[in-house]
Amino acid sequence: MTTTVETPSGKQAGDENFPVGSWLLPAALRPHIATYYAYARAIDDIADNPALEPDDKIARLDRFENVLRGLEEPNGSLDKARAVRESMAEMGVDVRHGIDLVTAFKQDAVKLRYENWDELIDYCLHSAAPVGRFLIDLHGESKAAYAASDALCNALQILNHLQDCQDDYRELDRVYLPLDWMRDAGIAVAVLDEPAASPALRQVMDRCLDGTERLLDTARGLPSRIRTTRFAVEAAMILRIAERLVIELRHRDPLAERVVLSKPRYLLCGLSGLGLALRRNRF
Repeated sequence: MTTTVETPSGKQAGDENFPVGSWLLPAALRPHIATYYAYARAIDDIADNPALEPDDKIARLDRFENVLRGLEEPNGSLDKARAVRESMAEMGVDVRHGIDLVTAFKQDAVKLRYENWDELIDYCLHSAAPVGRFLIDLHGESKAAYAASDALCNALQILNHLQDCQDDYRELDRVYLPLDWMRDAGIAVAVLDEPAASPALRQVMDRCLDGTERLLDTARGLPSRIRTTRFAVEAAMILRIAERLVIELRHRDPLAERVVLSKPRYLLCGLSGLGLALRRNRF
């Protein structure tokens, strides 16, 4: 049996494309958010480790899931699974939000292509939506906010896929762009290895951004569904960041450059999100 389960990449919350457990959220909840992030980071690192075989990845992820389900006593290499299980139990958060992430990352270990948009969204519902649902439950918010939260988290995941599409292909041979859209454009996945996006690949990316905008249409209802002021402001700011990234990815090429927001643009999105919360009478 594997004794050293984790395979740390060194990536931390500050390296993510979107804020994780920012100062906006209630101080008492930030340690629980950090615990959940550390757990998610650990299992994501396993799924994304190019040196591991798929069966090895799944065996390691199984052990994380077993701890969450209470089927295995954690040892030192499973401390993050133990910590998140205890955190969720303390706060009354459904452990499913941790197990669903394992499901997604097991899928990453064996599934390298997505036939269509619906397949991709199904993946996002396990890899991204649980994060929003965890935060909603942690804050004691109504599950009525799940649908808008799912839409926002899924949109963030698609944006991240577009930002990282070349790295995912080169390092892991993993392609999240829908294959049917690539066939419609007359291209194969090898175009992701080019130094710049062709007009045909640009067409596929724009279709993904069209779908992302539809998700954001649903997500715009999230801030008004959240009662916790700090959480509502955080959601509004992330929404504005996602909206801006859609614009950036429409006009910039993620194969030719790393498409991220500049610090001034990031700040403007934050202020715009604060204004959105104010307009919706959050204070």
